[in-house]
Amino acid sequence: MTTLTYRGKNYVQNKEAAKKQLVELTYRRNVYTNRMDDDSSSNEKAELNYRGVNYTK
Repeated sequence: MTTLTYRGKNYVQNKEAAKKQLVELTYRRNVYTNRMDDDSSSNEKAELNYRGVNYTK
């Protein structure tokens, strides 16, 4: 069991920590830049509507 401290008081955690498999993340520069380019072109044409008022981004 894990002992937690909050504001000077110790608490015992009642449940066990979850056993999760590790996930390895990878960074792919070309995928990121392509998605950013696609996203930036669509943002220029965005029209937003909030409480009946139209906004153009």
